[in-house]
Amino acid sequence: MKRTLLALSLLAAFASTTAYADPLLSGFGGDRDFGTLVMAPNDDGSSSQLTLPFRINFFGNAYSNYWVNNNGNISFTGALSSFTPSLFPISSAAMIAPFWADVDTRNQTDNLPNPFMNNVYMATPDSKTLVVTWDTVGYYDHHNDKQNTFQLVLKDQSATTGHAGDFDMEFRYGQLQWTTGDASEGTNGFGGRAAVAGWNAGAATNSYSLIGSGTQNVTGLVNTSNVGTDGVWRFMVRSDELPGSAPYNPVLPDNIDDGSAGWVFENMPVGTGTPIWIDPIVATGYDYLISNGPLVNGVTLLPGVGDGRYDIWLKEGGEWKLFASNVAGGEHFEFGKSVDEFRITGIETDAAINPDSPIAFATGLWFDGVGNATVTQTALTVEVLPVPEPATYGMLLAGLGMMGFAARRRRD
Repeated sequence: MKRTLLALSLLAAFASTTAYADPLLSGFGGDRDFGTLVMAPNDDGSSSQLTLPFRINFFGNAYSNYWVNNNGNISFTGALSSFTPSLFPISSAAMIAPFWADVDTRNQTDNLPNPFMNNVYMATPDSKTLVVTWDTVGYYDHHNDKQNTFQLVLKDQSATTGHAGDFDMEFRYGQLQWTTGDASEGTNGFGGRAAVAGWNAGAATNSYSLIGSGTQNVTGLVNTSNVGTDGVWRFMVRSDELPGSAPYNPVLPDNIDDGSAGWVFENMPVGTGTPIWIDPIVATGYDYLISNGPLVNGVTLLPGVGDGRYDIWLKEGGEWKLFASNVAGGEHFEFGKSVDEFRITGIETDAAINPDSPIAFATGLWFDGVGNATVTQTALTVEVLPVPEPATYGMLLAGLGMMGFAARRRRD
C-alpha cells in the first residue's frame, strides 16, 4: 500500500509583530558576507538558470538546475514571477519557498544603513551545501520601511543515507517585518494575501505550507523552530519517504506550549498496513488521544532509548489500567482491539532526551482504517537536573538497524 503522509510543522501561536533572531549562515564573502549577488535589484525577476552543487530527488523528481526568484523562493522547472502566494499544493511550479511574497528590491536608498542591503545572494560554501539569502528585502511597491531577512539552505545527505538525491532543506529567518505587498491586497506591508512558507512538488501528499502561512502569523516563524533554535526550520527529503514514514523523519505537532494541553497532530492522512511516525516534546511517558478519524490498534516504540523497554496502559472505565509491561522498542505491539486512548510510560529520565529535538522520541501508530486522524499526545514530565545532550540521532539510527529484526507480537 502506498503511504499517504502529511508534514505538520511545530509552531507556536504567533503574534503578528516584528521579531528578530540571528540564525543566519554567513562567512561566504561578497558585499554582505552572503556570497554572490544573484540578480540585480528588481520586482518579480529571477536569476538565470543555475546548477545545483548536487543533484536532488525532490519527492520522486530529480533536479540538477534551479532558478532563484526574487519573490522568496527557488523553482526547478523554470523561472517564477508570481508575486501573490497561494497555500500549497498548487498544480504547477515545483518550488521551495522560505517566504513566498511580493519582494521588491528596487529601492536601494531609503531606510538602508548599508548600500548593499535589499538584495538576493547565493553561496555554495562546499559541494554539499547551497545557501540563498534574501537580505533585508522590501516589499512592493518600492517599500523598504519594513524589511525581511531569510535564507534557504539545501544540504546533500546522500553520503549519510546511502541514497542518491537525499537532502535536507532549512528555512532560516533573521527578521520578518512584513507579510504582504501592495498588489496582493496589502497595506503598509500587512493584510491581504500574506506570505506562504513551505514547498510544492505538485501533489497534496508531497507539498506543505507551514503553519501561519497565508496569515499575518507567518511572521512568527522567526520566533519558533522544529529543531530547537529560534528561526530555524529543518525538513528531511528522503527519496519518496515523506514526513511520517520513518522514525528519522516524523510528523511534527501543530502547536507548542508547556505540554499541559498536549501536542496536536491534526488531520493526518492515515491508512492501514504501515505506521505513521509522530514526534512530540520528550518526557518520561505520553498520553495519546485520537479525537477523530480511524482508531489505533497497535504501536511501535523507538528502540535504543534508555533500556528500550516500556509499559502500555489502556483506559477502561475512565481509569488507566496496565495492559502490557516491559514491551521492547522496535516491536510492532498489537492491542488486540481498537482504542482512542492509550498511555506509554517507562522512559528513563537518565536518557536525557533533548525536548527541543524533532527526532527526540518518535512513535509509530498503527491505525485500523483509512481516513484523516487527529491525535493529541500529552507529555508526562518530571523535572530533572540539566545534563549534557545525548547523541539522540546516533541512538535513533542504531535503533533503526534493530527494527529490521524485530518480531511481531500479539497479546493474547
